[in-house]
Amino acid sequence: MDEISVIRRAQEGDERAARSLFDTYQLRTYRLAYGLLSDTADAEEVAQDALTYALLNIHRYNPELSSFSTWLHTITVSRSRDKRRRKVLPSVPLTQWLGIGNQLRDYTPGPEAKFMHREVKSGLTAAMDQLSPKLREAIVLRFYADCTYKEMGEIMECSLNTARSRLRLAIEKLRVQLGDEQVRWLATETIR
Repeated sequence: MDEISVIRRAQEGDERAARSLFDTYQLRTYRLAYGLLSDTADAEEVAQDALTYALLNIHRYNPELSSFSTWLHTITVSRSRDKRRRKVLPSVPLTQWLGIGNQLRDYTPGPEAKFMHREVKSGLTAAMDQLSPKLREAIVLRFYADCTYKEMGEIMECSLNTARSRLRLAIEKLRVQLGDEQVRWLATETIR
C-alpha cells in the first residue's frame, strides 16, 4: 500500500494507519533528533513529541505542498531547536534534588545508543558538536535524513543555494577538524 493512501486513512481517523506511519518514521525521526542534539534522552523526547504532534495534526498535512517526510522533518527540526534553546538555561528536576527515582532508572544503553556511541568514537559527532546549529542542521538533514537540497531549504527556511552553501561550509569545517581522509565520503556525497 502506498504512503499517500496510508496518510489519507490516518487523516480520516484510522488508528492503524497512524500507527503504521509512526512505526515507519520512528527511527528516522529519532536519528534526525539525535543528530541535532547529541543526547539520547533529548532525542527520544523530541522524536516522540514530533511524531505525536504530526499524527495529532495530520489533518493539516497537505501532500501538494511537501512530502510527508519533509513535513515531519520540519516539525522535528523545530522541536530540536526548541529543546536546544531550553537547555541553554539548565534546570534541575525536583526529583534529582531529592534523589528520588534515580535508583529506578535503567542506564543500560539500547541499540540506538550503542550505534550512536560508535559514531562518537569515530570523532564525527564530537566534531559536529563544534558546528553552529545551522551548519549542523545542514549536515544532519543531508546525511542522517537523506534530504535533497530543496527539502533542506524548505525545512531550514532558506533558499536552495543557502542550503548548499551551509552544507559546503559545514563539510569544510569538519575537514579542518577531522582531516581529508575521514571527511572524504561527505565530499563525494555533496556531488549528488
